Amino acid sequence: MTKVTAFIPFVDEPTTIDLVNQLRLIQSIDKIIVFTHGLSRMPITGLEVLQLDRIESSKTIRSIAKTTETRFVLIIIKPIKINLGSFAVERFQSVANDTGAGILYSDFYETKNGNLEKHPTIDYQLGSIRDDFDFGPLLFIDTAALKTAVETMEHNFEYAGLYDLRLNLSRQKLISRIPEYLYQATETDLRNSGEKQFDYVDPKNRIVQIEMEQAATNHLKKINAFLEPNFLETEPLSDGFEVEASVIIPVKNRIKTIGDAVNSALKQKTDFPFNVIVVDNHSTDGSTELLRSLATNHKELKHNVPKRKDLMIGGCWNEALYDKSCGRFAVQLDSDDLYKDENSLQSVVNLFRKEKCAMVIGSYILTDFLLKEIPPGLINHSEWTNNNGANNALRINGLGAPRAFYTPILREIKIPNVSYGEDYFLGLTISRNYKIGRIYEPIYICRRWEGNSDSALDIYKQNNNNIYKDRLRTFEILARQKKNKTK
Repeated sequence: MTKVTAFIPFVDEPTTIDLVNQLRLIQSIDKIIVFTHGLSRMPITGLEVLQLDRIESSKTIRSIAKTTETRFVLIIIKPIKINLGSFAVERFQSVANDTGAGILYSDFYETKNGNLEKHPTIDYQLGSIRDDFDFGPLLFIDTAALKTAVETMEHNFEYAGLYDLRLNLSRQKLISRIPEYLYQATETDLRNSGEKQFDYVDPKNRIVQIEMEQAATNHLKKINAFLEPNFLETEPLSDGFEVEASVIIPVKNRIKTIGDAVNSALKQKTDFPFNVIVVDNHSTDGSTELLRSLATNHKELKHNVPKRKDLMIGGCWNEALYDKSCGRFAVQLDSDDLYKDENSLQSVVNLFRKEKCAMVIGSYILTDFLLKEIPPGLINHSEWTNNNGANNALRINGLGAPRAFYTPILREIKIPNVSYGEDYFLGLTISRNYKIGRIYEPIYICRRWEGNSDSALDIYKQNNNNIYKDRLRTFEILARQKKNKTK
């Protein structure tokens, strides 16, 4: 029988003792090692202890590899309560032996506020290189692959060691999911999805993000998907556009906010002509009537009701882009957001003119419905750099807002008819060849309220969204590899 070394974090005495007792009943568990930091005495007898800084560090990964002599390693990567399912470890072993996978992970049950819920994970693919990929708290790793990876690790990360290991293993071995609920875990982070999504842009996590970017960049170089910052410039601005810029607002049933959004756009002061194109996707809550009234009083407001009834946000954008009134630059405004002041549109167009870029992304302030600022406040994606932004874009889940585009290129690319990830697709695709301009001062106000489409997603919707963005990253990595191969 192949043997397994289990590495578990010290949580508290009862929780740790409980997991140790579970592991001791499993015949294939050869050794149990508790990793901790600063605990002078382990209150559980008969266990080996590793004094480690944090599970995410390169030092920890090296220590685990050095300590392990068994065929496999089981690692609990979060300090939470775990209850192993019947024959869970044996199942991991069986699949690992049959497939030769470098890392295995599984679905699991999750206890939240005393309630037991299913927590399915998603399959790993080429594009699953974001650092927040959800493996769950239990990893089952092939020791030989682990040791090989450690021998080739080039960095000493404090926070990105585990991420670096995973990317390394993905280059040499299969990373695979077992779609079975093999254990239970008690979740301690009970925030909604809408709150968690801003963690990576929180200034207090900046050091972490720098390390993650270094690991991701190294990985892209290893797989020949790294892009040098050699950008095409947009062609000289052509004639044929009625206006210089169009503010594009897709909307469906936003009677509470669409009036504010439209008025925010109409109040812009510019040195060029512009219009506002609202694509009203067959609203039924009074939004249509309100927009008709506003359009009567403002000739620069174009109220577009599509003939098609199968359009999502991307499809609504295409409707606006191919409208004869669409301007040279197409500038985003969501139906429940606002421009910060009357100069936002001018700032965007100024940057297009200056840098000859194909896309401009601004910065925004996060507020509640009443426009009171809420944490983390300013979201400016300061992690972006001209030299590496196009590569780091593959690691993160979003590039910021508001987004604006050079219309001829957007018409060439076409926008997927989806209501999630269409903006990310555009950012990845455009950054493959063109520069993305950034405005780091706030020009936009993003309202967070119960009406947001991503304010509180269940795990199934989160998984669907993540599968789609991972697939977009897969497509983009393949495209960049092809581009690099043909140089």
